[in-house]
Amino acid sequence: MYDIFRIIDGYSKKKTYLCAMIEENRMDMEELLLSSVQNPRIKRLLLLQQKSSERRREGVFVVEGRRELEHCVAAGYEVESIFSLTPNPLPNGNGNVFLVTPKVYERIAYRGSTEGVIAIVKAKSHRLEDLQLKKNPLIVVLESVEKPGNLGAVLRSADAAQVDAVIVCDPLTDLYNPNLIRSSIGAIFTVPTVACSSEECIAFLKARGIQILTAQLQDSRLYYDTPMTSGTAIVMGTESTGLTNQWRQAADAHIRIPMLGSLDSLNVSVSAAILLFEAVRQRQ
Repeated sequence: MYDIFRIIDGYSKKKTYLCAMIEENRMDMEELLLSSVQNPRIKRLLLLQQKSSERRREGVFVVEGRRELEHCVAAGYEVESIFSLTPNPLPNGNGNVFLVTPKVYERIAYRGSTEGVIAIVKAKSHRLEDLQLKKNPLIVVLESVEKPGNLGAVLRSADAAQVDAVIVCDPLTDLYNPNLIRSSIGAIFTVPTVACSSEECIAFLKARGIQILTAQLQDSRLYYDTPMTSGTAIVMGTESTGLTNQWRQAADAHIRIPMLGSLDSLNVSVSAAILLFEAVRQRQ
């Protein structure tokens, strides 16, 4: 028989929980308490964190942190498994709960301040045709943004501005990348987010009469001189190359943020926040 107190380094209050779970589910101690990084469940979790190909193949992704997981569950995602330092990590959640030792959690967690909760969640499709837009929507379009941290930061601004959708065109990063979820602090679950090609997105916006405003330095006017009260899509590209000609030609107007110093660009997430809250200001 396993020594609960020794395995979980003094977490004695878990003993009653473990025994109840074993009795209820007729599961072995090894199936409920994971004390080694060599455990197959832990090895699978680490692989899913590291490999987008594995996430796509299995149709699942990894969420770290109680706040992020709560947003995920509220958005209707189905939780497959939860790895936690404490029993009942998410009262309103679902999925199988596996307790892990502090040593194992240190190995599987990216940061230590995530309340001891990591979950494997079943993925959903993110298709353009699934978007349900209100009248005069405010949309963010990102073309070929490759850094998950940038996309996550844009999603945080999009949530704060109550954007109707974020459309990622020709994506170079996985929408379920753990770094993206982490940097968005769960906004990937609170803001409708889809991925598609630039051609599909342009046709979608044009068919719905949504004006396309491209953020660019050349042949542009100041953003605060541009009306944004009608249906509007603010389109941004990468910091290194900007937008492709396809978007520049499709635009109804080109807008820019005044740059008063020596540099000619801002981080895409900073630019997004500035432009989005100008739209918010005009709509109030």
